[in-house]
Amino acid sequence: MTASAIQLNTKNQLKNRVNAIGNLIGNTPLHSISNVYYKAGVQIFAKLEWQQLGGSVKARPAFNIIRNAIESGQLTEDKILLDATSGNTGIAYASIGAALGIKVALCLPENASEERKQILKGLGVDIIYTSKFDGTDGAQLKAKELAKAHPDKYYYADQYANEFNWKAHFQTTAPEIIQATGGKITHFVAGLGTTGTFTGTGRGLKAFNKDIQLIALQPDNPMHGLEGWKHLETAIVPKIYDETVADRFDFVDTLEAYDMVKEFAAKEGMLISPSAAANLIGAIKVAEQIEEGVIVTTFADDASKYSELMKQFFS
Repeated sequence: MTASAIQLNTKNQLKNRVNAIGNLIGNTPLHSISNVYYKAGVQIFAKLEWQQLGGSVKARPAFNIIRNAIESGQLTEDKILLDATSGNTGIAYASIGAALGIKVALCLPENASEERKQILKGLGVDIIYTSKFDGTDGAQLKAKELAKAHPDKYYYADQYANEFNWKAHFQTTAPEIIQATGGKITHFVAGLGTTGTFTGTGRGLKAFNKDIQLIALQPDNPMHGLEGWKHLETAIVPKIYDETVADRFDFVDTLEAYDMVKEFAAKEGMLISPSAAANLIGAIKVAEQIEEGVIVTTFADDASKYSELMKQFFS
């Protein structure tokens, strides 16, 4: 077999593995919220996004970014996937990368949860720690520095500027919500981090029905405790963010989100993450302002990566 034939065979094998992994991404269930909040004429639903490979909503953009990089030839088994992350996207990259035989290096704030650090180490990730005081902004700057210094070594995924981030939600999350609600969704509520979930899902929902209202959520101050979220007024704004997508904005207090984690566990029987709880608080605020409607939000992940935080909640 010639060298070119071997290379083609390797590329085809990689694409076949990508197609197989695609079956483990998306198609998450829509959960009806009924005990924590009830109002006649109003329904609140949440997409349980941890029920896919990688254990979070970030599986969708991570897979879409990797798939398109492989198809375009930018990412091969000879290159290392590099990006900045607060944890969930990194775990998704690592899970998918491990299944594909792709090496992964991640710039991660040193104050990321211990669970996330251990998961990433277990998946074989090369972790480059950055200052906890700089958050994901500092991690982004470090990743860009490394990518510029070693272009032949790394494929820089750049989730904050990669259009395949938001397109993953346009192509999958929005259609799933429309199908699951029978097209009856009236409001979509989600927090802003990389902004891919809100931007992509919002655009997809508006393409289906321009009257669907899109409510974007942010932490109510820069020194918040909602991992993965951004206070955009004081942070590096992701290039994929489009401020015209949202019909309106609302803000969520971190401590309220922590309280909701406990309340949701007691009344709904699920341990969700603080960011998921924050999304629910935003959805409830919308519910209190309308007389009828179908509100959908996303639960990015569950509480499995937050055991130290859970000890504080339930001790």
